[in-house]
Amino acid sequence: MNQDPAVLAEHPALRVHGRKHSHRLSIAGRHLWDHLLPQLRVPLEAVAQDPSLLFPSRPREVWLEIGFGDGGHLAWRAEANPRTGFIGCEPYVNGVALLLQTIAAKRLGNLRIHPGDARILLAALPDASLGRIYILFPDPWPRKRHHKRRFMSPDNIAALARVLRPGGRLCFATDSADYCQWTLSLMQNFAEFAPAACETDCAPATRYEAKARAAGRAPEYHQFIRKQTNSI
Repeated sequence: MNQDPAVLAEHPALRVHGRKHSHRLSIAGRHLWDHLLPQLRVPLEAVAQDPSLLFPSRPREVWLEIGFGDGGHLAWRAEANPRTGFIGCEPYVNGVALLLQTIAAKRLGNLRIHPGDARILLAALPDASLGRIYILFPDPWPRKRHHKRRFMSPDNIAALARVLRPGGRLCFATDSADYCQWTLSLMQNFAEFAPAACETDCAPATRYEAKARAAGRAPEYHQFIRKQTNSI
């Protein structure tokens, strides 16, 4: 994996919690992993200069999805917004393989992948370099002793604020009422963000959203605007 040693040195003890594999990749999935992923993997030394340089035709904006699961939402966004560059972060090998299949089938040229810890990518990105960030149905880690593993934490929110441009949006969704309240409480401590009405679009439900609704859990959606401040 092509990672900037300087960035890795700043995060020597990062640990990704949760599963990394589910089942062995198919022959086709392994072929895509070995041959397509190297073409789409985000080189941190390049993204540190300007993430728009990752794409052959310089996009108007670059958007990020953290924890894209099977990649269905991310691929839909990329297909619906061909003039926007997309980066997806996901440590789950089988999820990355599923997204690779979609990219190959739909020939999506505006999508790049960081198959690892989003915190390393966030540390590499320049200030105000993203137009939008999606965090959809992250693991709620419901047990109290595991709350420290939740992605929405003061350190990570500060990193999100740094890389979002003024006017950019942070889009968050969860089916856990406790995690929702946790996140809203944390966001109140960041003057860089202001609550915003959720934009209406026809994005398909993620697999996790469908599972939540089938189990009787009502997902909650929240968006926040990155304000123009000097508090970072």
